[in-house]
Amino acid sequence: MTPDQHIRVLVTGATGYIGSRLVPALLAAGHEVRVLTRSADRLASRAWHDEVDIIEGDATSRSDLDTALADIDVAYYLLHSMDGGDNFEERDREMARTFGLAAQGAGVQRIVYLSGLHPAAEKLSSHLASRVEVGDLLMASGVPTVVLQAAIIVGSGSASFEMLRHLTHNLPAMITPKWVNNRIQPIAISDVLHYLVGAAEIEGEPNRTFDIGGPDVLTYRDMIHRFAKAAGLRDRAIITVPVLTPWLASHWVGLVTPVPSGIAKPLVGSLVHEVVCHENDVDTTIGAPEGGAKTFEEAVTAALAGKDEGSRPEPGTVEPGRLTAADPDWAG
Repeated sequence: MTPDQHIRVLVTGATGYIGSRLVPALLAAGHEVRVLTRSADRLASRAWHDEVDIIEGDATSRSDLDTALADIDVAYYLLHSMDGGDNFEERDREMARTFGLAAQGAGVQRIVYLSGLHPAAEKLSSHLASRVEVGDLLMASGVPTVVLQAAIIVGSGSASFEMLRHLTHNLPAMITPKWVNNRIQPIAISDVLHYLVGAAEIEGEPNRTFDIGGPDVLTYRDMIHRFAKAAGLRDRAIITVPVLTPWLASHWVGLVTPVPSGIAKPLVGSLVHEVVCHENDVDTTIGAPEGGAKTFEEAVTAALAGKDEGSRPEPGTVEPGRLTAADPDWAG
């Protein structure tokens, strides 16, 4: 596949944070887009609604997947369980297996999956380990799969960014776990979209992971300080303690932020790991974003733009970092 080729793509998770922004980016790149959603009504207000083929169905159903994947060149797998429910690992495992089998049966040429950065030789949190396993299952499906691995995605509406935003806004002083000193390589949502769109256009049949990240390697402590400065807040006092477990920390986050506990708990659990890029092959394979990847400060500035406006614009009509009508009520 090449950038000037007419590519037919399927986007799953189109009602989510990434999917709602990816669809207009793919349309802008000239690709033909189909989306699979459990509720077509949830997409009725999207500005791109009439520009895509909408299939109502369930990604756990093989027959629904067969319908959605028919005549598709590239399938974006943007599904994972972050609802706080039990057995999410098995649910994610089974859904990935079913999707891979259906994609192979439909003759899909490529799967693209957004996963998480993780250390190479370390016991991972349940959430992060499941994300990695899903990528492995898709790569083993028989369909060439591009797995993009990102750490914290900086942009309004991103659960990780909203957690950072609300912690910094609500707590002028905070007692934090020692993981606030772990290194993290955040990436702007606009750059994530650049790589996701580019993943559909790679020539050949790559079947591998690619690390993606911005130019800055920071600690969570650094990000709190830099967010406060960018938001015009006075600097935050941060005291670390060694005994605040991920379980306790997730409840603490739930008390001081509006991020739902089913989302906050796995995110906090994953912060015990240092997550930095181990390679930068993606910029050779896909190419770097025009002008280079955004710095953390540039990404935060983009995310805060328009924060005082009364209405939320449609995704695809403004810079991707902005808060949009597709984002949850607790964002912003």
